[in-house]
Order: sequence, then C-alpha cells, then structure tokens
Amino acid sequence: MEELVAIARIVRTRGLKGEVVAELLTDFPDRFESLETITAVSPEGDRSELNIEKFWFQNDRIILKFSGYDDVDSSEELRDLEICVPESETVELEAGEFFDWQLKGCIVEDLQGERIGEVLELMRTGGTEILVVGGPSKEYLIPFAESICVDVDVEKKVIRIDPPEGLLEF
Repeated sequence: MEELVAIARIVRTRGLKGEVVAELLTDFPDRFESLETITAVSPEGDRSELNIEKFWFQNDRIILKFSGYDDVDSSEELRDLEICVPESETVELEAGEFFDWQLKGCIVEDLQGERIGEVLELMRTGGTEILVVGGPSKEYLIPFAESICVDVDVEKKVIRIDPPEGLLEF
C-alpha cells in the first residue's frame, strides 16, 4: 500500500448542503485544482476514497464539498479526517528543499557520528525553521540552516549537524 501525505484536515461542517471546512496542511494549495478523488484517513487509520464535487478557498482554509455528502448530518462524519494524496503525487521540490514529513523521524547526529536524537517536528517561526529533536534526556531546538545542518539525507533518514558552541547545552 502506497504511503500517503496529508494535505488538509477537516475541522468542521459548514452550512446545510454538506460542505466542510478544512485546515490546509500543504504549501501548495493550488494542487486542489487537479484533484478529483482523494483518500480520507480517520484518526484511527481507516481509509476511504472521496470524490471532490467542488471546493474554494476562504481565508487560510479550504471549503470542500464531497459527492454523497449532501447535508450537515452526513458531512459531520467527515470531521477530523485527513485529506491525503499518494506520496508519488507530491509536488516536486527544488534541491535542498524537504517536506516536513520527510524530516520527521530522521536521526540527528554530529560530525563525529554521535547521536543527538530524532526529529520530532519542524517548527515554523516565520524565519529559519527549527528542528525539534528529542534526545535521550531532553529536547533540542536546532535551526534548520545549511550552516548547521550540513548533510540532510532523507532517504537514509539522517541529518548531520555542525552545531555552533553552546547550541546543544542548556
């Protein structure tokens, strides 16, 4: 079974015609233009196929209408589902760019090969993103900058860092 990537998460119903409001989880919302069918994944991991009847953007969210969900009661079943596409259909990135999900779970080690921990998430601050790395006894906040993260290999799930003095100390 092919891996899926979440591009939105349904947060609530909207109106009386079965529409739902979803939080965008993609930096490429225009991808919805070419989508007809998506895979919906429940918090428990159950999968189902849904056909998009129509959609539009409202503020920083997307409004979706799916075939077969024509009233508020039926669309309530969709709350908390993640809207996903196959990993093979992700947008092509430039060299040196990565999706958050590719970084999550990577092992972080220093240049000598000493393990620092594992990437728990990528924190967006409006400037340089920050890797939240879970170590054996504490979490580290490591700027995801080329000068610090000198080698990122998402295939091998390893990030090698050259930390400036004091970065790994509290």
